[in-house]
Amino acid sequence: MRLSIDEIHYQPPKPSVTDIIGGAGSYSALGARLFSAPPSSRSVGWVVDAGSDFSDVIRAIIHQWETSCHIRETPKRLTTRGWNGYGDDERRAFRYLTPKLRLDHAALTPALLLSKSFHLISSPTRCVDLVTNILALREQLDPITPPPLPLFIWEPVPDLCIPEELSNCIAALRHVDVVSPNHAELGGFFGHSSTDPNTGEVNHRLVEKICDAWMQRGIGRNNNGAVVVRAGRMGCYLRMPDKSAWLPAYHQPHHNGESSKVVDPTGGGNGFLGGFAVGLVRGGAVPGLQNLETAAIWGSVAASFAIEQVGMPILVQDAGREMWNGTQVQERLHEYEKRVEKYVQP
Repeated sequence: MRLSIDEIHYQPPKPSVTDIIGGAGSYSALGARLFSAPPSSRSVGWVVDAGSDFSDVIRAIIHQWETSCHIRETPKRLTTRGWNGYGDDERRAFRYLTPKLRLDHAALTPALLLSKSFHLISSPTRCVDLVTNILALREQLDPITPPPLPLFIWEPVPDLCIPEELSNCIAALRHVDVVSPNHAELGGFFGHSSTDPNTGEVNHRLVEKICDAWMQRGIGRNNNGAVVVRAGRMGCYLRMPDKSAWLPAYHQPHHNGESSKVVDPTGGGNGFLGGFAVGLVRGGAVPGLQNLETAAIWGSVAASFAIEQVGMPILVQDAGREMWNGTQVQERLHEYEKRVEKYVQP
């Protein structure tokens, strides 16, 4: 995962914005950090490559979060920069404007290698490579008493969610605990559109059918893994070996299909998985997939903060309490949990 400095272009008349903190790594770290007030914030680890244009403003924001951010200074290059363009139905186009530095297992410090969960964003074949090498390096740290196996959450890169990569995807599923595409990426592996041609909304039954096919192929080392499909304003779908469920998005659309609180959907999915990764570890008595539904609830709340503004939400201290965009995370969590209890499955 990486931080990038982004420019975002919307459909007219909404103006474009530039020099925004972006990148999957930034939003994933945000999602995890939302549920990790200090000192737990130090348990959130990520790697940032800072180029010659890496501003003091960005450094100050990273410092304020108090995470275990490993900043690699690369003054002879520009920081990775990205271009985001939005079309109909929040469809995003993306391309890099500057060369990027690939992050792999070799970039992980010993402390990062010992993480309890990993959020991987990669192609299917690279996913297998990352998991294999991370586990090997962890064992090298202590060959006699290696640490417990971590939880691997795989987010497939969008441009390789295509039928030609399906066999590689099936192979990768055996190496991870959770696979989490969005609904369009899920359909892409099978050459299907995951939206209803008549309404333009998510085709719930098709999403469920494809997830069933993945579960039959086997996910995880012991076939006990899960699929979490992120479906934007329609929420998310959880498919586990023993149950399945849809959860609503925190910000619900109005009758015109838009939510007044959603300013920019950029980073919502990555933020979801950051909160989700922490929820798998801390959402129950012990880390594990038994915390999956709780983790998805945490992820949904994390995503809600990520999309309320362009860039990152504002963190302030109020009488010793952390406030993100003027709201306590736990208050929003409790509110959302009550809504989930009354939610009627689509």
